[in-house]
Amino acid sequence: MGISERMGDVLGQAVEAKLLREVEEHDIKVNHLAIIMDGNRRFAWSKALTSSLGHRLGKEKLEQVMDWVLDLNIQFFTVYALSTENIINRDDDELMDLYQLYIDGLRDIADDERIHTNEVKVQIIGRREMLPKSVNDAIDYAETKTKNYEKFTFTVCLAYGSREEIISAIQSIADDHAKGKLALKDIDETQVSNRLYTSNIPDPDLVIRTSGEERISNFLLWQMAYTEFYFTDVFWPSFSKKEMLKAIQTFQQRKRRFGE
Repeated sequence: MGISERMGDVLGQAVEAKLLREVEEHDIKVNHLAIIMDGNRRFAWSKALTSSLGHRLGKEKLEQVMDWVLDLNIQFFTVYALSTENIINRDDDELMDLYQLYIDGLRDIADDERIHTNEVKVQIIGRREMLPKSVNDAIDYAETKTKNYEKFTFTVCLAYGSREEIISAIQSIADDHAKGKLALKDIDETQVSNRLYTSNIPDPDLVIRTSGEERISNFLLWQMAYTEFYFTDVFWPSFSKKEMLKAIQTFQQRKRRFGE
């Protein structure tokens, strides 16, 4: 490594340390961070790698980001891992690779000492009936081993689609009304929120999407009514702690209006 590269590394570390200090000292905190992890395949293609390797690098990045989240004491962390549309549109070979990554990842995280030391509850939300039994077994394993934890909550959206989630909530409300358990006048936002997959966690404060795409992609549509967004051009495997700190600092500098 040349002198200029070493100087660049030192400067980069100094900038990151400054960002970290400013984020930690700010009065406004991120309580719930959600990330749309996008760009694994495009990262791989840009490096002449296989899509499978791109997804594996994405899994490793998530493990790294989990460390940053815990260090920053962000109590709720949610990631968009696989949409219902992905299951329909991706080819079988790619899906099989993804499913194996989820199995490995869920079992790894359930056995990870960091998870137990920090008391992280792991929960998976989505249409589990669309997933293979092997993935569901891994989900059960991770959720069972962490079910009693309450300090942090890590939510993975698998086979998830927000429109389907909202429809399910509406069907539940309609069923209760038809049975005389719920009057029309009592149907409100709380009734809907309480029937969503995310009923046990607060709405996201900040959503980060990687890869340069600037869209929601059927992710937490109801829950993101007053969420702040941060879009970055970097592909998910290249996402850095510096970039995450920049996103949080941007959030801290905004004035949230909550519909005002």
